[in-house]
Amino acid sequence: MTATTTTRTTPRPRADARAIRMPLSARARKLLLLVHIAAAGVWLGLDLVLGILVFTAITGDPTGAGAAAASLAAVATWPIVIVGLVSLVSGVLLGLGTKYGLVRYRWVLVKLVINVVLVTLVVLVLWPGIVNLGDAGRAALAEGDAPAVSATLVFPPVVSSTALIVAMTLSVFKPWGRTRRISRGPSA
Repeated sequence: MTATTTTRTTPRPRADARAIRMPLSARARKLLLLVHIAAAGVWLGLDLVLGILVFTAITGDPTGAGAAAASLAAVATWPIVIVGLVSLVSGVLLGLGTKYGLVRYRWVLVKLVINVVLVTLVVLVLWPGIVNLGDAGRAALAEGDAPAVSATLVFPPVVSSTALIVAMTLSVFKPWGRTRRISRGPSA
């Protein structure tokens, strides 16, 4: 008779067990998801309004162009930054509170990067130019003249709208899968 000894190994923790988790109740998850979707929808709407105002400022008659240029600062500054940050915060909270995580799935990571990049671009690049254009639009309205509007202002609403539609599409179809393989320990 031979004695067999079995060695018992301690199960290895899953690679994602160290991730910060904040489980959400079903009601809290649905509320956060609603806020997240609404913020993204408002953001897309503001981008479309921004595009219409830019188009009007470039092609409109002097009064319409001046009014559109003056209105740009009201749309493209605080409102876009606020909905961008609401979208970012609600998305982070959803990531921490659901099975998808913040960096566990590639599609979530891409959405996070899109959001951070767009909000950063609005604050650092778009905002200063739009504020100056708003001032020029008000001055042009007072003088009855059309403001000088750069055609490059067409790109921010097009790029931002496209990026937001990509992010929304990722949310619906959830492509790609996990960002890394989870080690399950030695195979038997």
